[in-house]
Amino acid sequence: MRCPSTLPNENERLRALSDYGFDDEALLPSLDPVVQIAVRMFGMPAAAVNMIGSDHVFFAAATGVGEVDMGRDVSFCAHAISQAEVMVVPDARRDGRFHDNPLVTGSAGVRFYAGVPLLSVDGLPLGALCIIDRQPHEDFSGDDRERLRELARMAADRLELRRIEVASARTRPLFDEYAGSSPTPVVWFDCWGEIAAWNEAAAGLYGYSLEEGAGQSFEALLPERNRAAFRSLINRAIDATSLDGMDVPAEITGVRSDGSELALGLTLFCWTEKGKLKFEAVLKDLTVLHQEEHALRQLVNVDMLTGLVNRGRFYRITEDILVQSRPAAVLVIDLDGFKDVNDSLGHAVGDGILREVAARLERLASTGATVARIGGDEFAILESNLISPEQAMRLAQTAISRIAEPIVIDSHEVRVAASCGVALAPLHAQEALELVGDADLALFKAKSSGRSHAFVFVPALKMEAAARHLYGMELHRAVANGEFLLFYQSQVSLKDGALRGAEALLRWQHPQRGLLSPAAFLPSLEGGPLAAIVGTWILDEACAQAAYWRRNGAPYLRVGVNLFGAQFRMGNLVSQVLEALDRHGLPAEALELEITENIVLNHDDAVLNTLRTLRSHGVGIAFDDFGTGYASLSLLKTYPLSRIKIDRSFVLGMLESQQDLSVIRAILDMARSFDLETIAEGIETTAQRDRLRKERCTEGQGYLFAKPMPASQFEQAFAIGGRQFGSA
Repeated sequence: MRCPSTLPNENERLRALSDYGFDDEALLPSLDPVVQIAVRMFGMPAAAVNMIGSDHVFFAAATGVGEVDMGRDVSFCAHAISQAEVMVVPDARRDGRFHDNPLVTGSAGVRFYAGVPLLSVDGLPLGALCIIDRQPHEDFSGDDRERLRELARMAADRLELRRIEVASARTRPLFDEYAGSSPTPVVWFDCWGEIAAWNEAAAGLYGYSLEEGAGQSFEALLPERNRAAFRSLINRAIDATSLDGMDVPAEITGVRSDGSELALGLTLFCWTEKGKLKFEAVLKDLTVLHQEEHALRQLVNVDMLTGLVNRGRFYRITEDILVQSRPAAVLVIDLDGFKDVNDSLGHAVGDGILREVAARLERLASTGATVARIGGDEFAILESNLISPEQAMRLAQTAISRIAEPIVIDSHEVRVAASCGVALAPLHAQEALELVGDADLALFKAKSSGRSHAFVFVPALKMEAAARHLYGMELHRAVANGEFLLFYQSQVSLKDGALRGAEALLRWQHPQRGLLSPAAFLPSLEGGPLAAIVGTWILDEACAQAAYWRRNGAPYLRVGVNLFGAQFRMGNLVSQVLEALDRHGLPAEALELEITENIVLNHDDAVLNTLRTLRSHGVGIAFDDFGTGYASLSLLKTYPLSRIKIDRSFVLGMLESQQDLSVIRAILDMARSFDLETIAEGIETTAQRDRLRKERCTEGQGYLFAKPMPASQFEQAFAIGGRQFGSA
């Protein structure tokens, strides 16, 4: 779709544009700060003030735009000036007005646009202030629109100064005709500094009535400390009969009628009338601008939720200390399970928790230390002159303990745990990025050890990180070369020991390192781009194997398949499952899909709808590692489960720990209430099996019955292949 060539008031609009002196289509330097602020405020790569000519557009100011088609018929801004409000295009490729626009399909690659019209004093659209990105943004909020409108008002003020300047240069009308009704404060004064005229805007700015201006000294509107310098400037201009080449201040301080001071922007002109120099001061109240600049500095340096230093500022402070060769310790602290709390109790409670954690860390840190929020639920402390790993670890443990204390938010008493990574300079690094990176590696190690742990960086962690990165690259080769294979672990009836099912477990036959268990590579696989591909292969391979076994001696065997979160994000899991069942002639009840709480909490409605559809087709849904997560109990009411898998951690301790046994009993009671099957994992002894049988657990899985093994060994162990379908 192309933009209409004209607007209903096109002739008046073009005449107004001419009043602003853009006949030569030159850039207007006073607008440069506006576009610079825009790119910083919104984190966009490009911003511009576009003026709309008769058949093309041109820049009055721009940053980050580059060479683009300036035809009016393809201009986004030409659309924006026909609207009264901010025009937002979240994704141009999906917008019927712009999807085939050359600015979208060509090298410019525009995906996101937000623009607000810039109006003349008479309300005629001259052009637009816009921000642009090559990435779509669906999250441009109402607050963002208002901030863009504020910047547009700043641009409009500067354009009005331009109009006044142009009008002064072209002709010198009577003051009332020229500036009497202008919203911009304008003051005329003579070579002795006596005010000849001012408008309502100027009088109101200083707190006077319009009548009080004539005859008053302009210097009286300045603080006494600045009057001599201003008089010197005027005298030099009188001697030179011009302001050309003079160092005219862009800002001055004004004094209101009540004696209070205010910051003012100043543009000063002069002209000769009857042989005498006359002066014009065009003023702007900078109070709002200074407030905006302060807010912008806050936005750049401060986390708005907690008031702490943000990530960028934390890095700069760390770098400043290390440049001075001062010793320092960085602690990176991550809240364990915060997402569960946030999802369960709501973002208002979550925000309250983050603010309270920030306050506790600030109270804990020493005077002169820097506390920052560097991520969603990640904090950091920089302690200068801390050189001992032992001291740093004591501080880390204290931080973990303080965070673990109960937090009461909106009548909710919440407990959160934290993990901490520690790195010291110059012991571990002498540069900010490396030091914080080392603390991040130590945090990763701490979190892998469980909740509420702290760890000090050691060089071996870099080798481990490199190994994880190497695994990520090697996983691509493994998929391409077919290096993955499935092992199967039996699932048996605790009542009679009969084989009921087999869980398919992924293994990697690495060409150099041999057979690898999931612990060695699963984190890299789950977090990478191959998870959905590997998950699809596991599903197909397990269904094929189960169908073969059911046709060859195990007619009622079911197979359990673990799902990756990425398979839900692909959006076609239902069709993949149903097609695999159909392809191998496997009934739906022969397949049981296993999910973890992380998958459920991370994907919400997408997971729920998919699982309900699969369950309606008869596919089993098992909840793995039940009892270990924050929200497991509430999920029983919502999700279409057919089986609960009791986590091995409870099974291993059930004979010695009354608490573990109580958890198992509670899970079994709930399962019976919801009419769900149960299977206990990690059974290693006959005593454990017998106790679970006594507690009426349906099935068991563990080394007591069989370790995970390749399909061929599984067939031999359980006599599958035409001979018999025996008991375990």
